[in-house]
Amino acid sequence: MKDNEYGRHYDDIIDLPHHQSDTKPNMSLHDRAAQFSPFSALTGYDDAVRETERLTDIKQELSEETKAELDMKLSFLQYRIKEQPEIEITYFVPDEKKSGGRYVTEFAPIVKIDKLRRVVILQNKAEIPIDEIAGISGEIFKEI
Repeated sequence: MKDNEYGRHYDDIIDLPHHQSDTKPNMSLHDRAAQFSPFSALTGYDDAVRETERLTDIKQELSEETKAELDMKLSFLQYRIKEQPEIEITYFVPDEKKSGGRYVTEFAPIVKIDKLRRVVILQNKAEIPIDEIAGISGEIFKEI
């Protein structure tokens, strides 16, 4: 049988007992496997790429006519607030991490219009900034 590069035959060592350290505990299988797990040299890079790929909408500027119509609808809702009419309201939610945001539509009864804080409060506890409202509709406006 041919010697390996260290000059010993495998047959000479194959039946020897496995070495166990007297001073160090055995490594768990989990820790041993972790030694061979993939290493990411750029920590957070994948998250940054995903964030860059995430699309946001651009807030559309409302025309003066649309602003006047929204003001009229909010005044009408304020007048009829005790009825808690159900409305569909679309508004812009600015993104916390980058420019732009997204448009959200809520369908719920209106509970309050807080003019001091400039928010519309719905029964589902949503607080919608008046300056972010893009549209309001509902059955109640058929009376106008």
